[in-house]
Amino acid sequence: MPTIEEQKPVTLPPLAETRRATVPAMEARLGAPIPVLDHGFIRIVDYMGDDAAIVQAARVSYGAGTKTARDDAGLIRYLMRHWHSTPFEMCELKLHVKLPVFVARQWIRHRTANVNEYSARYSILDREFYIPAPEHLAAQSTVNNQGRGETLTGDEAARVLGYLRDDSMRAYDHYEAMLSQAQPDGTPQQGLARELARMNLPANIYTQWYWKVDLHNLLHFLRLRADPHAQYEIRAYAEALCEVVKDWVPAAWDAFEDYRLNAVTFSGKGMEALRRMLKGETVSREDVGMSAGEWREFEGVWR
Repeated sequence: MPTIEEQKPVTLPPLAETRRATVPAMEARLGAPIPVLDHGFIRIVDYMGDDAAIVQAARVSYGAGTKTARDDAGLIRYLMRHWHSTPFEMCELKLHVKLPVFVARQWIRHRTANVNEYSARYSILDREFYIPAPEHLAAQSTVNNQGRGETLTGDEAARVLGYLRDDSMRAYDHYEAMLSQAQPDGTPQQGLARELARMNLPANIYTQWYWKVDLHNLLHFLRLRADPHAQYEIRAYAEALCEVVKDWVPAAWDAFEDYRLNAVTFSGKGMEALRRMLKGETVSREDVGMSAGEWREFEGVWR
């Protein structure tokens, strides 16, 4: 698989006259890898549509009369505020992504895209592994079963990094040895099939795929994966994608940031607690029937 250094920006021919919607900032991004983590990247392969495409699709159903009632940005905010989806589906983005396997297994849970992944059945994977930077080595959280706690330091951090590097290299050495069709002395041997030899590789080895998604489902991905509570490694990719979306559909991004990324939703019990607090009452979780976890999350929003 090509490294970031080998992924040079594509030299494009002079732009031909086109009738399709184009976004200058996205044209400038085409083919240029955006580095993520230590060896990963995202690269814009193609895109379709812009803010105007969202508005155009909405006005097909809303009617021409809405043009005089609200401007394009206002209409996009209305669509986002009221959870309309189909107008945002009129825009699409195709990415080339290089990412660790364990991140890919999180990412693929978003089953609303078209994916074609590099196949280790046919090709040999490169000796490239994700090794966290020291500041991203953390202990298990004591309050969240799927989160991180305090950062590891000193000898403990060095010990863990050593394990990660040594185990990755050892696994790849054995992978190469199983694939080898010759002994060190030149004696021929059959070698193991690639589809079997890959079983020995660790989850931090890098893979690549093409990922095509519409804007509605991309924004859902970003709402979950750009959240501060998301795992750092996939959040790094989501944050890089946020910058792309800002360039691509700035009006839709502004609405998304306001109504999704920076907004909160309260449960019925949460609303009851808020109403009582606004009246000056002292409210506990038992008063409204919340669990300890619900109450902790509720307090984390408003305190």
